[in-house]
Amino acid sequence: MRLIKPIYLSAALAVALASCGGTKSVVTNTQNYAPITNVDHLQKRTTQLPEEQLKRWSHLDILTDTVPGMSVDKAYELLLKGKPLPKKVVVGVIDSGIEIDHDDLKNHIWTNPKEIAGNNIDDDNNGYVDDIHGWNFLGESVHETVEMVRVIRRGDDGSAQYKRAVAQYEKEKNDAYEGKVKAEMYERASERLAKFLGKEDYTLADLEAIPVKDDEDDLTAAEITHSKNVIIGLLKGGRDVSWIAAYKNAMQSKLDNHLNLESTSRKLVGDDPTNIEDKYYGNNNVLGPDRDEAKHGTHVSGIIAQSRHNDLGGDGVASDVAEIMAIRAVPDGDEYDKDIALAIRYAADNGAKVINGSFGKYYEENSQWVRDAIVYAEKKDVLIVVAAGNDAMDLNIEGGVERYPNDNVAMGPEISNNFLVVGALNPEFGDHMVARFSNYGHYDVDVFAPGVKIYATVPHNTYQYLQGTSMASPNVAGVAALVRAYYPEFTAAEVKKIIMDSGVPVNIDVVVGEKREVRKFDSISTSGKFVNAYNALLLAEKLSKAKK
Repeated sequence: MRLIKPIYLSAALAVALASCGGTKSVVTNTQNYAPITNVDHLQKRTTQLPEEQLKRWSHLDILTDTVPGMSVDKAYELLLKGKPLPKKVVVGVIDSGIEIDHDDLKNHIWTNPKEIAGNNIDDDNNGYVDDIHGWNFLGESVHETVEMVRVIRRGDDGSAQYKRAVAQYEKEKNDAYEGKVKAEMYERASERLAKFLGKEDYTLADLEAIPVKDDEDDLTAAEITHSKNVIIGLLKGGRDVSWIAAYKNAMQSKLDNHLNLESTSRKLVGDDPTNIEDKYYGNNNVLGPDRDEAKHGTHVSGIIAQSRHNDLGGDGVASDVAEIMAIRAVPDGDEYDKDIALAIRYAADNGAKVINGSFGKYYEENSQWVRDAIVYAEKKDVLIVVAAGNDAMDLNIEGGVERYPNDNVAMGPEISNNFLVVGALNPEFGDHMVARFSNYGHYDVDVFAPGVKIYATVPHNTYQYLQGTSMASPNVAGVAALVRAYYPEFTAAEVKKIIMDSGVPVNIDVVVGEKREVRKFDSISTSGKFVNAYNALLLAEKLSKAKK
């Protein structure tokens, strides 16, 4: 049986929502516009998006561009153009760190108005000294274990979680070791070919031009032929040679840090991670000790707030109205429940109206601390937008594992109405529109949004394409910031419902999950829709008038 999550609204807003038919015109201040609804008949796009469009495809429109973008450009051009800029909305980004001096972000960073920079005094008496642009709950720590390792280290408590952790640990450790060996094989093959060709930057054409020699007595020729076949397979699989070193380092880091049962990395933070009352630790360096490790958080922030139309890379969904509050709480490894709970509370206490959380895990120690923080944020009228996860799993199958953070236990009643979970889409409409890696679930995933080939800010003042539900979540957080800025009368719960109800409905078969099952798109999330900024603002305008 499909479970329906209740979202409770005021009586006036509920009536307004009920009166808003999916195909009726919606009246704005100046003109009549119809929401985007009937898209099932659209054909797949037959040409690739040009680079300048691909860099900002999440802003494109399903009707005009045939990609499941969020119609951000249409919203700005038809609905927001000429309107006076509203008061800015603070968006808390809980992540790995943020390069706040990036040229495309520095004008969109929150500054604490109650704190005097550099005086080493807690001017606002919130317990965090000189928290000018946010807070770093990880201090000097960068690399961490995954929660599965912490579960094992705590000892056998007889729980199903402990047994699952022990079984999964051995598999992941073996997989990481085999991955490292595979990477080293690729590395040797690449080095051999570079020496043979006399250049490091060889191409697929260079490799294909190498003659095949089957002389069993010529070991050098046999090695070159083998290496050629190995690297050609790599290149044709969509990788490039630079991937080899990155993959090798990732596997080594997994063995050294993520799966290290002897790790003492938390000592660098200097707190007691089992005591939620031990709150005041870390520092005000929201970038973190390693600029490169702030890549994820910088990219997420750019999706929300990098400047629009300045010829410096991608465009932010809400750059005109959003200020990024930087909160570092997600290490290279799994986040601690305590850090996330305190980060949510910090954002709520210091004026954030939207929080983005592009992180998650499948084991927990103190998940209730996080749920308590979610409820606390709802009381402070804060909308929390989070990533659904990148493990190609149905989060709501019987006997499945839970993903954290969450706002319910085992598909039980939701504890709040301010928590929005986002799956990821490809830049193509049709049966493969859901990203291959994206989690899904009729109860625990609320909506879908663009999450593949998303171009945004990264450290060292540059840009990069990244993918993941981590990228889909800030796209939606950006839409939420637009709605909250232009329609501040709506609560966090109401904004969540506006985003879900105004999404573009899709009733076609799509391929999902690790087993590549065929499912109806409208069955893999609570809303059955993908997010659309234009539709959201149309609905917000109508409901705003109904409230007056």
